[in-house]
Amino acid sequence: MNVAFYSYASYVLSCCDLHQASPAALETPLATSYRELFATPGAPGLVMAGLIARLPLPMTGIGIISLLSSLRGSYALAGAVSGLFVLTYAVLSPQVSRLVDRHGQGRVLPFATALSVVGLLLLAIAMWLNAPDWTLFAAAVLAGCMPSVSAMVRARWTALHRGRPVLQAAYSLETVIDELSFIAGPPIAVGLSIALIPQAAVLAAAVLLAVGIAALVVQRGTEPTVELIEATARRQQPMIAFTGVAWLVLLMMAMGLIVGSIDITSVAFTAALGQPGAASLVLSAYALGSCTAGLLFGARRVSLPLHRQLLLGGTATALTTLPLLYVTGTVQLALAVLVAGLFFAPTMIVAMSLIERRGPAQRVTEGMTWLLAGLNVGVAAGAAMSGQAVDRIGPHAGFVVALCAGGAVLLTSWLTSRALQRSDRICCGADPAIKAG
Repeated sequence: MNVAFYSYASYVLSCCDLHQASPAALETPLATSYRELFATPGAPGLVMAGLIARLPLPMTGIGIISLLSSLRGSYALAGAVSGLFVLTYAVLSPQVSRLVDRHGQGRVLPFATALSVVGLLLLAIAMWLNAPDWTLFAAAVLAGCMPSVSAMVRARWTALHRGRPVLQAAYSLETVIDELSFIAGPPIAVGLSIALIPQAAVLAAAVLLAVGIAALVVQRGTEPTVELIEATARRQQPMIAFTGVAWLVLLMMAMGLIVGSIDITSVAFTAALGQPGAASLVLSAYALGSCTAGLLFGARRVSLPLHRQLLLGGTATALTTLPLLYVTGTVQLALAVLVAGLFFAPTMIVAMSLIERRGPAQRVTEGMTWLLAGLNVGVAAGAAMSGQAVDRIGPHAGFVVALCAGGAVLLTSWLTSRALQRSDRICCGADPAIKAG
């Protein structure tokens, strides 16, 4: 952890030393890349539509937890229904992406989105009518038909800039937006549920999903052509079968355990203190730490091999779960999750970069879908396990789940790093680019 922390701190300090720099020196290649990226016709609309359509996924998970825990009084039921939603999404999103590869975004996304919106509406109606528990699980399965917006937007960037250096800037931007939506969505959902009605979060998620996907689908100019994708998609093995990809998915599952446990335990912990609204602030601190670190990390080219960066990031992420055991108040919890977020985003960015380098460029979207699916499976499991622990023992038991998840991250990051290093040793003689990655 010390190596990772001091390397990161040194970089932050170097970025802050701007008073001796000339204006010309401040014009970095990164800034040039982003300027070129946003000069692409349709780029601002693509970014905005992608951001809006991403928010419903994290909002729905924590929105279900907030809804069911407040109206049914059971964190175990809340974690189980939320977990089923995320698990269904993780299983179905790669299949939706495969259908998109074969038939196009314009034909598949409206259908998948309609199923998900119906599920979200049924969930809210079932709670209004005090329907049996099984109806909640059925609605969660329908809501899980939500498409992987992150993969769809990356496919559009790839079609626009394939083979150009600016494509790397697009991937970096998408990684930060992923983190922003995934970490900022929960506090938005909790805030809506507390300020308005318990069903507000899932209803808002339904509206945002419909609006965001509609805004994405109407942008025909950036949509990849079906012929371009069909030429490669039908005769290649699934991305998860590529060397190292399955290990990265396992690591994302372990990291998702941390996110899921922090989400549900933060809600329970602040509620036990008589400050339910503070959960939104706590999760916002997670967003602040994660997104800040992601932007800074993405602005620097680190000389260490990616598999070693992954090990350092995973180790630091695991160690940041330790302070959670000692928090006694809201401020301490916010500081603890802020620190945890500092290392979560860089680890995610490294994992995304590895996915991009382990398979063909035209398969990046499918690879990203598998990676995010693994993350969401972990979130589902973390929410379910933490809900059980909180119900039976108390809020601090949820932090024990987070600590155990940190141990899983440490182990899987080490195993993943070793597997990738071993694979690179075998392949680097045939492909020097793999060694460089």
